[in-house]
Amino acid sequence: MPYWEPILDIVANVKSSKTSALELVQKALSNIEKYKEYNSVITTLESSALGRAEQIDKDIEEHKDPGLLAGVPFLAKDNFLVLGAETTAGSNMLRGFIPPYQATAINKLEAAGAICVGKTNLDAFAHGGSTENSDFGVTLNPIDKTRVSGGSSGGSAAAVALGIVPFALGTDTGGSIRQPSAFCGVVGYKPTYGLVSRSGVVAMGSSLDSIGPIGTRSDDLALVLDVISGRDELDATTIEKNPLGYLGLNSVIKGQRIGVVKEFLGNGVAPDIRKAVDSVLDLLKDKGAQIDEVSLPSTSLALVCYYIICPAEVSSNLSRYDGQRYGYSSNADDLEHSYLNSRAGGFGKEAKRRIMIGNFVLSSGYYDAYYKKAQTVRTKIINEFNQAFMNFDFLVGPVTPITAFKIGSKIDDPVSMYLADEMTVSANLVGIPSVSVPIGVDTDKLPIGFQIMAPQNKDRELLGMVKAMQEEIDVS
Repeated sequence: MPYWEPILDIVANVKSSKTSALELVQKALSNIEKYKEYNSVITTLESSALGRAEQIDKDIEEHKDPGLLAGVPFLAKDNFLVLGAETTAGSNMLRGFIPPYQATAINKLEAAGAICVGKTNLDAFAHGGSTENSDFGVTLNPIDKTRVSGGSSGGSAAAVALGIVPFALGTDTGGSIRQPSAFCGVVGYKPTYGLVSRSGVVAMGSSLDSIGPIGTRSDDLALVLDVISGRDELDATTIEKNPLGYLGLNSVIKGQRIGVVKEFLGNGVAPDIRKAVDSVLDLLKDKGAQIDEVSLPSTSLALVCYYIICPAEVSSNLSRYDGQRYGYSSNADDLEHSYLNSRAGGFGKEAKRRIMIGNFVLSSGYYDAYYKKAQTVRTKIINEFNQAFMNFDFLVGPVTPITAFKIGSKIDDPVSMYLADEMTVSANLVGIPSVSVPIGVDTDKLPIGFQIMAPQNKDRELLGMVKAMQEEIDVS
């Protein structure tokens, strides 16, 4: 695919006037139109993007600082609020909604000179792993148009893989950045929980949601994370960023202690994926890494735990969509039927499924049996990861047990769809940073993703490890 040059090079060319921000935005807008059939972008921000580009070029002419990301076009998943742009979260419930304020992450990127050129497709309210739950249609896989791009950040991952923009923003609640990145053959980064503000992002599971970038190079992701990370008074869960930043760590593979998660390489893993993972582990070992197997027995319960806690939080977060204040509203003769008709007409099947599961596990008769027990298991999983990180710098394994599946093959089998998250949900339950790195393709030429996890707040080290891998090992 026609990837962009490194972001640092793009910015240098803009600041030196070798190219202009306007030319870059026009290129991105042209790419959106060129790859329209893939349905990765559902809203284009042509007018505002061109206006911002013209202003940045003017600032450069007047010798003003245009910012760390001067002129770099990007896309945001359509659950990020962007001023003047429709925000739908991929759902009919929010069609036509124009937000009165903007996400903190978008504010920070714009302050650094980056330019949002559009909003990407996603499973409605980020519920899904294929974008097939989007009310705007499925996003096609850039490598094989008969297959899904993954989800819920499928639009963002596909857009980067198609070369529409240098990077895109996604959200990751149980793997929604890493899984589509693996399916599309790009790098997807889920930071430590709380490192990036969730303010202005449509909530899914508030104790699980993370915001991160999707790109093609570790340095690009590190640069974007430098900009969007840090405390935010609008989000009480945010934490301080690393004072050294996330760009420029000259990491080496030699001496790194890498634990291969035994439970991530079980019988359900496709042979091609297992072979690719084994090959990368051999290469890492040849470069001087210490490779050992590690068992995290409670991770076998992680998926069950996740699909109790997440729907519980979903049911709470979606309660605000009642047809009375904003979003889809149905005509009715009384208030009760207005609620019922609005939620019945605005929400899709998957949202309704998760609302019902969430209400059930939170109900007075089942709270102790399900939700409370799931939180106990979550603590056990956290403790197991903490224990493992006492002996290892990184934990690794596949991102998914399979590569991108055929469109329509799992949409009527939600349990099968949920199983695609079995290797990614643990990082969200524990709150640790995790990344998907492409390591080759299977016999159908579909990308395979390699997952690397690090302890909380070790984002700088994790991005350094990805950089070392990309520099020293051919993982294309």
